[in-house]
Amino acid sequence: MSDTRSVLAKLWSEHGHDTAALANLDLSGHEPVLPSSFAVGTAMQAAVAASALAAAEVWRARTEHSQKVGVDMRAAAIAARSERYLNVDGGPAPELWDKIAGTYRCGDGRWVRLHTNFPHHRDGVLKLLGCAYDKAAVGEALSRWKAFDIEDAAAQAKLVVTAMRTFAEWDAHPQGAAIARLPLLSIDRIGEAPAPRWPQGDRPLAGLRVLDLTRIIAGPVCGLTLAAHGAEVMLVTSPNLPSVAPLVIDTGRGKLSTSLDLHDAKGRAAFEAMLRDADVVVQGYRPGGLAALGYGPEDAARIRPGIVYVTLSAYGHDGPWTNRRGFDSLVQTASGLNAAKAEAAGAEGTKPLPAQVLDHATGYLMAFAAMTALLRRAREGGSWHVRASLAQTGCWLRALGRIDGLAIKDPARDDIRDCLEESESGFGRLSAVRHPATLAETPPHWARPSVPLGTHAPEWPREG
Repeated sequence: MSDTRSVLAKLWSEHGHDTAALANLDLSGHEPVLPSSFAVGTAMQAAVAASALAAAEVWRARTEHSQKVGVDMRAAAIAARSERYLNVDGGPAPELWDKIAGTYRCGDGRWVRLHTNFPHHRDGVLKLLGCAYDKAAVGEALSRWKAFDIEDAAAQAKLVVTAMRTFAEWDAHPQGAAIARLPLLSIDRIGEAPAPRWPQGDRPLAGLRVLDLTRIIAGPVCGLTLAAHGAEVMLVTSPNLPSVAPLVIDTGRGKLSTSLDLHDAKGRAAFEAMLRDADVVVQGYRPGGLAALGYGPEDAARIRPGIVYVTLSAYGHDGPWTNRRGFDSLVQTASGLNAAKAEAAGAEGTKPLPAQVLDHATGYLMAFAAMTALLRRAREGGSWHVRASLAQTGCWLRALGRIDGLAIKDPARDDIRDCLEESESGFGRLSAVRHPATLAETPPHWARPSVPLGTHAPEWPREG
């Protein structure tokens, strides 16, 4: 198993950072912190530390002041389960999972996982299977399918179903092979622009503006992290697309929230006006979706030279599954993680990781890469494109090695109260997981409350 400091040092140096900054980092804790045979604590600690140390480097670039950064492994791992621990007005948050989501055995003995949290995905699966909205009925219908056949049929219908594979099967699959060739993150210059000066402010990202066009967990966690370090983050959602209530509440902290229809001329004009004054765009919609509307990375760099454009996908930008939809739980199943954990536990079927760690780690890694690109922009100018995917993060997690952690206690909410903080919000009083990093001079925090989608006008707040 790899230790966090060596994992972080490799990530840090690969993206051109000064390794002297690592001397300012305090890492505490050790594996295991969650019940798993994978080093989920190490992955989360490294991802959180990378983002926090990048924020400290931005602060140093702005002020010439270095500062100490600390990340505890347990706190980082608990942050990967933030949606599980969220309370609103003293009670549990709205239910996260749809009643037929989960794993099922097919007629060929293989397992599949369905993701049906969005109504159109749920209804599409039920139509494809020709059955009632009932777990038993879904199981009966799937008993007449082969796992890879239902996976392919679902993909053709733009649904999200994956068959469980072993590591060997994933490695032999063309998409698994493509992911193995990709780096964890890519940061590429895509246009010319003069190097800007840092704006005035008392936090690392103060005065910088982020358009957050993401849903669910990974992308929103990126925006959440940038907001925690002082960025002005505007969550942009469509009035025509569904959302998942507890995730909106949890990851909306620190953000403004507006609603725009980018198919509408008025909505496009408002979006482009915000884009011209933005520093970062983070987007996690289906591959090619924003580009088809004229807002892909090269389009954004033309509209706003100097933009840092962050793209999230499920399966990366190379290989036959490049355009396939996916979520953390589906990528875990397809890429062998669930099968390997089940084997380690001596269990039949699938066994998920103890957190949506591909989502959360990817979110912090995206924030790290966005700040890395901002530092490059300040030094040499240019527009930049960051690319990350859940599958690439899964490949990285696998490479960290295995641990003996399956027998440790799964922490309940009462066990992690020291990781929680309370705040008012547009939904009521929240008790939620606090940011897991500490910075000596600029402690991360969210200056704005979480609010319902579409609360704000589609424009940046006026300064002063």
